[in-house]
Amino acid sequence: MKISYHQQKVGDIEVFYREAGPKDGQVILLLHGFPSSSHMFRDLIPKLAEQYRVIAPDLPGFGHTTTPPRSQFKFTFDSLFQVIDGFTEALALKQYVLYVFDYGAPVGYRLAVAHPERVQAIISQNGNAYTEGFSDAWGSWETYWHSPTPDNREACRDSLTPESIRNFQYLYGADASLVSPDGYSLDIFYMLRPEAEEIQLDLILDYRTNVDLYPDFQAYFRRYQPKLLAVWGKNDPAFLPAGAEAYKRDIASAEVHLLDTGHFALETHAKEISELIKQFLKND
Repeated sequence: MKISYHQQKVGDIEVFYREAGPKDGQVILLLHGFPSSSHMFRDLIPKLAEQYRVIAPDLPGFGHTTTPPRSQFKFTFDSLFQVIDGFTEALALKQYVLYVFDYGAPVGYRLAVAHPERVQAIISQNGNAYTEGFSDAWGSWETYWHSPTPDNREACRDSLTPESIRNFQYLYGADASLVSPDGYSLDIFYMLRPEAEEIQLDLILDYRTNVDLYPDFQAYFRRYQPKLLAVWGKNDPAFLPAGAEAYKRDIASAEVHLLDTGHFALETHAKEISELIKQFLKND
């Protein structure tokens, strides 16, 4: 099994992605979150690729995906969805299992609402679709959503600091001795690039549109009853376990597993998550 690395043109965007597994295998589309990239799946991909065709793109504004400057590209979640939608079209992905994490959840759920016939199953790893999943840590972001002033924008910049990325995003609630510094060091490096902070602040403001769409996502769950696995780092300081349990309200058959780790659960529990995924898809 080898992981290959590619670029796919989608409009003005060059989408970087990782791929592994048999070309004729069932597709698992891995959508990463903030402030990471497809690098977060580096341990999971080899564990799934023996059986599945695994594809992990970098979202616009993240990782190695090449995007135009902010003056030429609007960094919103709808824009991210449009690019990933075009990416799936370019790769002729007719059906796929969605693995959504953090920012990848509202992107993936937009994809599911637009193309319900393509989604074979959903794996949500700390990916919200319910307001019950929000902790009090969202305070400065929510203030910015409701009052997008320059001062409130600046207040959100603290979320982008090396300390916040390392200590809040990666280490909080996790066994620090099991968290490789590679993930958060790479994310910190990406945040130093030109326009990176402003792009992220644009997306922080636009995150409010995701919350507005939660009723649409939930209506999709109720109508189509997708097979769903919620596997959650239960010590996540931002996305609470209640957000995982809430899926059962609309999908009675949803599986929920809470792991003793933090937000980036794959950093410490890639083996456990891969085994849960294999069992989940085996029972399809």
